[in-house]
Amino acid sequence: MELSALNLVPLRSGQNFHEAIEDMVELAQQLEGFGYKRYWIAEHHNSKTIASSATQLLIQHTLSQTNTIRVGSGGVMLPNHSPYLVAEQYGTLETLYPKRIDLGLGRAPGTDMQTARALRRSDNLNPDFETDLAELESYFKDSSSVHAYPAAGLDVPFYILGSSTDSAHLAAKLGRPYVFAAHFAPAAMEEAIRIYRQEFTPSAYLDKPYVILALNAILAETDEEAKVLATSQTQTFLSIVTNAQKGLQPPKASEDDVWRHYVAAEKVPHFGPVAFTKDSLIRREKAIVEQMSAVTLVGSPDTVARQIAQLHSRVQMDEIMANSFIYDQTAQARSYELLAQAIQKENSEG
Repeated sequence: MELSALNLVPLRSGQNFHEAIEDMVELAQQLEGFGYKRYWIAEHHNSKTIASSATQLLIQHTLSQTNTIRVGSGGVMLPNHSPYLVAEQYGTLETLYPKRIDLGLGRAPGTDMQTARALRRSDNLNPDFETDLAELESYFKDSSSVHAYPAAGLDVPFYILGSSTDSAHLAAKLGRPYVFAAHFAPAAMEEAIRIYRQEFTPSAYLDKPYVILALNAILAETDEEAKVLATSQTQTFLSIVTNAQKGLQPPKASEDDVWRHYVAAEKVPHFGPVAFTKDSLIRREKAIVEQMSAVTLVGSPDTVARQIAQLHSRVQMDEIMANSFIYDQTAQARSYELLAQAIQKENSEG
């Protein structure tokens, strides 16, 4: 099983955007040293606590500061962009950094609907994702009457991102690798991956299914220490649910401390990837947070190795892409290092 990482580029409490981006680059350099396969950067808009809005610029900056690790988009929310411009941008990146670019593609807006209108300059918030994908592909194949240079003729791998069965059907139909977003929306995980594998049609790009499972991972030397670090993740999801707009917070002594004093949700937050409703959210914050973070590896390397084995018995994945909401940067790097050790253990025993 391969191992990769996802970064939303959150601002730690007290940080500015420049400092968060510096942390992003430093983590990429550390993961390269740990042997991670790829490092993807998310796309989010209209959030004062997340720095990953201009994803392609962050990818270029990361590539310029690393040597071997693949860097990509987790993902480009294609309805927000002109496929032609995406081809030009990522064709340029591939030209500058050959064989190191991944193009993860999603259909969600990565923001609220009002911001989506500002991005798209249109009230059409339900574009045809499959048609946009085909157009994007035509520019790299150079089969369109309009040519996108320097993308024309370049081989930049596409990955279909999703958190629903719709994306699974599409990735299978197109014969593309499938990335499931279990790090925040795990409800359809087993069904979506089953559909993708059952319906997969071999293509010029892929002869058999390939599943990347995005999840959360928080490791430390002991289970107890990891559980404390994980309270920062709980606070992050709670901040999303309650629309608190807080940066990544220092850990609490325990999960109970997180829930002892918090400001309950009073209105439905604008979080693009998950459609909250008032009836499902108000006074149910804890249940929603637990649901969103259900696919999280927490513990020592031995404990997490067992968790990975259990997860693998539920879903057949070829690669894990780990997101890590850990406040302390040194502890975050150590968590990723320990995760690499846990994966090595699982691979050797599996």
